[in-house]
Amino acid sequence: MAKVSIIGAGSWGLGLAILLNNNGHEVKVWSVFPAEIEELKVTRENKKCLPGVKIPESVEFTADTELAVTTADVIVMAVASPYTRSTSKIIAPFVKKGQYIVNVGKGIEEDTLLTLCQIIEQEIPQAVVAVLSGPSHAEEVGRGIPTTCVIGTHKKKDAEYLQNIFMSDVFRVYTSPDMLGICIGGALKNVIALAAGIADGLGYGDNTKAALITRGIAEISRLGLAMGADMVTFSGLSGIGDLIVTCASMHSRNRRAGILIGKGYSKDEAMQEVQMVVEGVFSAKAGEQLAKKYNVEMPIVEQVNKVLFEGKSPEEAVKELMLRDKKIENDNSIEWKEW
Repeated sequence: MAKVSIIGAGSWGLGLAILLNNNGHEVKVWSVFPAEIEELKVTRENKKCLPGVKIPESVEFTADTELAVTTADVIVMAVASPYTRSTSKIIAPFVKKGQYIVNVGKGIEEDTLLTLCQIIEQEIPQAVVAVLSGPSHAEEVGRGIPTTCVIGTHKKKDAEYLQNIFMSDVFRVYTSPDMLGICIGGALKNVIALAAGIADGLGYGDNTKAALITRGIAEISRLGLAMGADMVTFSGLSGIGDLIVTCASMHSRNRRAGILIGKGYSKDEAMQEVQMVVEGVFSAKAGEQLAKKYNVEMPIVEQVNKVLFEGKSPEEAVKELMLRDKKIENDNSIEWKEW
């Protein structure tokens, strides 16, 4: 049994709290908002983020930062991407050298173009940082519906230790040394999911979505490879696996926001309607900046930015994507056999 503290009391943090409690670990959930903690102590449910899912009585809730951090063997960072740096600063003074921090958020910081794991490593250099990602909607994990994820670390022994913490009969965990690829895939799939949602909102069909998913993973892979990640990662759980579920499921806040934008809502109106942080909006600009920095073509990400921030109509964005210069599918990596 391990002592695990979840930093963040949103849907994903609570879903993982239930999973880890069911795995036999001693679990605390921390929030920066004392009122949120008090309500959770009484209701044992986050009615806004995870309605209908009761948190077991054995899960402890606290707003005491020092208590949450210093008593934990493993810290799970489960805050929305815009708050990763500020939350890291809050907990940093209490983190011991060699203490595990597992990042489960997904995003890229717009100002620095750092992944969330890189932010945590920068703010808490004494920690051993890991990342957990894959097709894992909190609404299903909290209800014990089976899925599979991947945990990335710099060292194999750390990955295997954390694999044992999270793994269960409903939550299979693989390991990987490619933390960068896992983080890039997790962040940018949200941007592609916005595009998929916009296509749904416009009334387009399954063919359109399949094309977006396929060309979307091609864009993410190109950028990841240019940044030093491994191609295999993008064909795995944190790449195509997470992208499929985020583009296809109504649990996906990014897809839901995209649907509204496709129906004519503004970015701000869509985010207000969804009432949760839409990570793809925050990662879109960063994705486009990274594409320029590494000289990588990312036309879907580019058009999503134009719709979100430049007032371009979704219909025009789709038309421009369809009428781009003619291309070979595989970037000349396969040779023609001329007979």
